[in-house]
Amino acid sequence: MTTEVELVVLADSEGNAIGTAPKATVHTKDTPLHFAFSTYVLNPRGELLVTRRALSKKTWPGVWTNSMCGHPGPDETNADAIRRRGVDELGLEVDSFLDIQEILPDYQYRAVDASGIVEWELCPVHLVRLAVGEFVEPLDDEVEEFEWVEPQKLFDAVDATPFVFSPWLVDQLSAPELRQAILEAFDAE
Repeated sequence: MTTEVELVVLADSEGNAIGTAPKATVHTKDTPLHFAFSTYVLNPRGELLVTRRALSKKTWPGVWTNSMCGHPGPDETNADAIRRRGVDELGLEVDSFLDIQEILPDYQYRAVDASGIVEWELCPVHLVRLAVGEFVEPLDDEVEEFEWVEPQKLFDAVDATPFVFSPWLVDQLSAPELRQAILEAFDAE
């Protein structure tokens, strides 16, 4: 039985795809720039899903973060990758996605974990609204635990204790347009 190797798409400094590499080999102390996505998921009540990274994760183990992150594969749109990871990582039903909005299309970051492992990603940020329910059954090797929270409570916690959260969540939520989009989606519910 063969296992398909998950590939990430490498990028140059201009944001052009320049090749691929196996995901398992990319995140090191000399991580190349590559494409990713970051996602915030809202349930039908407008609550935001936050996850605590699995303790087995290579970077930022046990840290609270946004709903889900991942890497689009070669020739895969971010929306398709978000649906795939929503099913694979969080156990969401594929028909539960009401819409996917790109909020911060040009977001990128570089962060170094305490272990020295680098995250360096061109990482558009998306907001996903679920059409039904809030059933989540995350994979143990991805998510240690999760909570559905009112967005303003998350914002207040991030502002008061940023060291508890992933560096990309703190940085992304410093963008007023992301907070506004989340609050507008919450208020619409």
